[in-house]
Amino acid sequence: MAARNVARLSGFNLVSIALGLAFLYLPIAILVIYSFNASRLVTVWGGWSLRWYIEFFNDEAMLSATWMSLRVAFCSATAATVLGTLAALALSRGERFRGRTLFSGMLYAPLVMPEVITGLSLLLLFVAIDAGRGFWTVTIAHTTLTMCFVAVVVQSRLGALDRSLEEAAMDLGCSPVRAFIAVTLPLMLPSIAAGWMLAFTLSLDDLVIASFTTGPGSATLPIRIYSEVRLGVKPEINAICTLVIAAVALVIIAASLVSKLSSDKGESAAPL
Repeated sequence: MAARNVARLSGFNLVSIALGLAFLYLPIAILVIYSFNASRLVTVWGGWSLRWYIEFFNDEAMLSATWMSLRVAFCSATAATVLGTLAALALSRGERFRGRTLFSGMLYAPLVMPEVITGLSLLLLFVAIDAGRGFWTVTIAHTTLTMCFVAVVVQSRLGALDRSLEEAAMDLGCSPVRAFIAVTLPLMLPSIAAGWMLAFTLSLDDLVIASFTTGPGSATLPIRIYSEVRLGVKPEINAICTLVIAAVALVIIAASLVSKLSSDKGESAAPL
């Protein structure tokens, strides 16, 4: 069947797919190749070298920004996952309460709100309460930004779950809390993990909101890269981006392997 579908593809479709993939991935491939360029000029090839990777690991400012981004992303993703999961439970399993529409609208507002407006609003808030801008202000801002994404992912999973499983557990003597922990929570874990990874990625990638809420000595990696790029693209930037791409690729491969192993175990444990 797959071979028959491939045979049906016309030359135009194949060319369109090839051009689309090239448009998406050719710039990334060029970036990775030029990260091994020995020349100081990014447009002139000077041979293969690991020079710029060594430069990156010797750049204290860039390493400090990387560590700051990882800390902010981990803390904000964890907080956003907890709050987003609770919000999704309130909207999916909670009774109709007064202000539900307002709560839902405020929760999902960052999905459609321009980041410039969100960042400026948070900046005015921190100035009004006289909060020193730094690690915690960026973390709070990123939590506000990513919480809605976690809520969307978890709420969609809750909507697809069969509540009769939880009701059967309560019929067998479990309390509602025990039934939720033993039955519903394990079924929610994949969506919770996916929400955490999405929140972590969005926080690690954010530039606009972080630029509004950061302070002296708390620049994140995107801010540091942007400040370097304004003075000209250095091969060191290519090396940093290549390391990020490699880390993301490893995480995707690991997640795919874990998902495959889980599905294989489920199939082998299924009754004949």
